Amino acid sequence: MRFQWLVCLLLAGIAFAQAAPPAPTASTGATEQPAAAPAPATKVGPNDTVLTVKGVCADSSKQGDDCKTVVTKEQFEKLTDALQPNMSPAIRRSLANNYSTLLVMAAAAEKRGLDKQPKFDEVMRFARMQILSGELRRALQEDSAKISDSDFESYYTKNAPAFEEATFIRIFIPANKQIVNPRPNMKDTEIQAEQKAGQAAMKKVAVALRTRAAAGEDPDKLAKEAFVAAGLKGTPPSTKMEKVRRGTLPPAHGVALDLKPGEVSELISDPSGYYIYKLVSKQMVPLDAAKPEIRNTLSAQRYKDAMQPFQGGNAELNDAYFGPARTPGLPPTPRGAKPADEPASDPD
Repeated sequence: MRFQWLVCLLLAGIAFAQAAPPAPTASTGATEQPAAAPAPATKVGPNDTVLTVKGVCADSSKQGDDCKTVVTKEQFEKLTDALQPNMSPAIRRSLANNYSTLLVMAAAAEKRGLDKQPKFDEVMRFARMQILSGELRRALQEDSAKISDSDFESYYTKNAPAFEEATFIRIFIPANKQIVNPRPNMKDTEIQAEQKAGQAAMKKVAVALRTRAAAGEDPDKLAKEAFVAAGLKGTPPSTKMEKVRRGTLPPAHGVALDLKPGEVSELISDPSGYYIYKLVSKQMVPLDAAKPEIRNTLSAQRYKDAMQPFQGGNAELNDAYFGPARTPGLPPTPRGAKPADEPASDPD
C-alpha cells in the first residue's frame, strides 16, 4: 500500500463503511416479501461526475449553489490508483466521503491563511520527504520482486538440500523418569539423586529401543514402551511424519535427512529427550512448487540489500544538543542512584 499514513488519514472510519447493516426482523405473522431486484448497472464514463463537493470552488466570486467542486471518474480514479490500486467499491466510497471533508477543511484553512504560516512550509517539506521515501520503498520492492527463470533455477540448485522432503518414522523417548511415590520430606539432594538415576535409566532405555528399532520392531510399540518406562500415562506422539523439510526440524535433527531409505539414525538427544529416526522415503520438492518460497526469499534478501545504504550510518548528531546516545532497551538511571563503580558514602 502506498503512503500508508496518508491512506489511514483519508480512510478514517472505513470499518463503519464496510460493516453491513443488520437485517430487519420480520413481524410475527407478516408475509415475507421477496427481495427487490438490484438496479441495472449504469455505465459511468471517464468524464462523468462521480463526486460533487458543495461550498468549495476555485472562483471566489461564486456563491451558494454555484460554488462547487466537481470530480470526474477519471480524476477520482487517478487518486485511487495513486493511493491504493484495485481499491474496492466500499473503500472508494469511504475515500470519497473523507476526501470531500478534507477538501472543505483545506479551503477553510486557506481562507484563514494557515497555508501562509512558516510552519506550513516545513510540514509540507517533511511530508514530501515521507512520500518520496515511500515511493522509493515501493520501487525497490517492485524491483526486488523481479525474479527471472535463471534466478529460480540457480537458487534451487545451490540450495538443493533445503528442498528435500522426507517421510519419517520417529520415536520419542523422554529424558526424565517420573519419581513414583516420592517419600515425604525428601531432601533436595535426595530428589536430585533420584532424578539423576532416572535420567541414566532412560538413556539405557533409549539405547535399547534404538537397537530394536534398527532390527525392525513396531515403532508404535516401542514409543509406548518408552512412555511406560518414563512413568508417563499419556499417549506418546505419533511416530509418522510426512513432508518433512530440513528447515522444519530442530538443527540437531537435520542429520536425519542424510539417511538412506530404510536406515535408522543414531540417538539424537536434546533437553526434552531422545529421538530415533527411520527414513521411509525422500524426494525433492519440484521447482514449480518451490517457486513461491524462492521468490519470497530472494525478494526479501534483495530488498534488504537495496535498503542497506539508507539504514543508519548517514547521520552525525551533535551530542551537546541531542544528548548522548543510549543503549537500546537500557532504562535511564533513576534519580538519586549512584553508578555501580561509585561506592556509597559511609554514614559514619
